[in-house]
Amino acid sequence: MRRLDLPDFPWDTLAPYADRARGHPDGVVDLSVGTPVDPVPAVVRTALAEAGDSPGYPATYGTTALREAAAEWMARRLGVCHADPAAVLPLIGAKEFIAWLPMLLGAGPGDRVGIPALAYPTYAVGAQLAGAQPVAVDGTVDVGPARLALLWVNSPANPTGRVLPAVHLRKIVDWCRERGTIVVSDECYIEFGWDAEIPPTSILHPDVCGGRPDGILAVHSLSKRSNMAGYRAGFVAGDPQLVGRLLEVRKHAGMMVPAPVQAAMAAALRDDTHVDEQRLRYRRRRAALWQALEAAGMTVEHSEGGLYLWVTRGEECWRTVEWFAERGILVAPGAFYGPAGRRHVRVALTATDERIAAAVQRLGAAG
Repeated sequence: MRRLDLPDFPWDTLAPYADRARGHPDGVVDLSVGTPVDPVPAVVRTALAEAGDSPGYPATYGTTALREAAAEWMARRLGVCHADPAAVLPLIGAKEFIAWLPMLLGAGPGDRVGIPALAYPTYAVGAQLAGAQPVAVDGTVDVGPARLALLWVNSPANPTGRVLPAVHLRKIVDWCRERGTIVVSDECYIEFGWDAEIPPTSILHPDVCGGRPDGILAVHSLSKRSNMAGYRAGFVAGDPQLVGRLLEVRKHAGMMVPAPVQAAMAAALRDDTHVDEQRLRYRRRRAALWQALEAAGMTVEHSEGGLYLWVTRGEECWRTVEWFAERGILVAPGAFYGPAGRRHVRVALTATDERIAAAVQRLGAAG
């Protein structure tokens, strides 16, 4: 039996700094993780309650109403004019899908899975679970002649907040199609772009894929846009053949989104108002933190989108984590996301207005 040699869960190593931050007289300000703290929208909670009497098994493929809502949302908000409800598949949260996708697509020993050089750790874990080799890719020229079975892209990116322009994404799609590589775009933060000159663009947008979804998958989550992390709600869309392959495997494995959650997802995807309101909350928090971090002598890099600020003090990341912890603020070390992050920390916007104000005050005293 093959033994899985997975890395230690990174957040366990942050525990001593969390303990120090909790010792602050006014309590900890936890900016280390991206878990939502604002209320679940009423439209979502109402839909969940109304669908609560669901005694039968839900469909792995999802309801027609949910798949249509997802396709309409992609067309309305992302400009994906060719979105097909038949090529949408609900997920039990995006993380489980990211972790299992290489295996679900048949990747295994001898296959290579490309991941961003600075990346959410689950991309690499997914390759390892399948027995494939994760390969850090900072650009397609780094790949060399050996073929990638799958290539992950993430824009807006976690942890850096970097947004990839449409022309850049188009080059990636063309490169992958020439080599028979499946390209998968993690678009969980796509409704949170902050720089009007570099708007986040879906890999399924016609400017990127030419109106053809072949060889492409886009992964979406309702955790951030709709504060539904506790619901475990996401979906994948794109190449109908790839979605069909995934559906067959997931049916056998019993990977079913609960029926009440499907109803809540459909309601959330049909309503834009709550997302726009949440964007305003994050925009205010982002502006306050950015100003306070710079006033305290730090530099914010990238961060054109997403729910994090990518910050450096020009030193090794764990020293910066310690500096924050001494002031009762917990942040994530950049080394969690790859060696290229060893001089940065990730600062999340996902804290209440009161806790953000507390962080700003403490940073002001430090400056």
